[in-house]
Amino acid sequence: MSFPLLLRRLPMAVVWHLLPSTCALCGDGCDGVVCPPCCAQFAPPRGACCARCANPLPASSPAPASWPPRMRGAMPRVERQEVDSSWATEPICGSCLADPPAFDATVAAVEYAAPLDQLVLQLKFGARLPLAPWFAERLRDAVLARPGMALPDVLCPVPLGRRRLVERGFNQALEIARPLAASLGVALHPKLAERTTETTAQSGVTPAERAGNVRGAFAVADPDRVAGRHVGLVDDVMTSGHTLAELAATFKRFGAAQVTNFVFARTPPHSI
Repeated sequence: MSFPLLLRRLPMAVVWHLLPSTCALCGDGCDGVVCPPCCAQFAPPRGACCARCANPLPASSPAPASWPPRMRGAMPRVERQEVDSSWATEPICGSCLADPPAFDATVAAVEYAAPLDQLVLQLKFGARLPLAPWFAERLRDAVLARPGMALPDVLCPVPLGRRRLVERGFNQALEIARPLAASLGVALHPKLAERTTETTAQSGVTPAERAGNVRGAFAVADPDRVAGRHVGLVDDVMTSGHTLAELAATFKRFGAAQVTNFVFARTPPHSI
């Protein structure tokens, strides 16, 4: 029996022990997808950010609490009794005060900048799926850094259109949402929303066209799971925020009480 055929017949956990692993950032050998030195160097806590859109606040604003120590092995669950709604007193940026988006809050783990932006591209276009649980760990750390934050009742990944899902073979948002839901102890409903329109990728249109590009693109598949509930939206990157805003607005039309975004990376405003 050939070695590749043998690998396909082994449990995935055994395969990972047999095959060498290298850090996705520096290339050195390590037990995970990102080595501890790179994790410490390139994934620090973000500075003070708007609680609603996660864009940076002026330097005079208070910084968030530091991230908790890294934990080895499986991600322990965040107990629901640890959080409440007092986090709503966190600062809001002027843009969100003047023109509030449909979503109520955003948690972003890192800034979408080199070299971490390459990890997003490796996951989305290189199908390096082991990165997804690492993204979820960073997001969980970001949640723990905001101990007053209310957890959602349900998590929903941002859906892909059918054509793009077939081309890619997976939805990166769903791959992040699975381990994140398990660690937060929150129910995951992968098909709670669906993309009813095959939109052009937001990166392929101008900033002025992005809101119109996704307008009316989503539908709620199970309204009974939405009415009166706090919905968490999961995605890999938040750039202009129009996709998440449109999806949040769709959930609000079906009676969602609150919508919070959980994104691995937030694009700085000057890069949009």
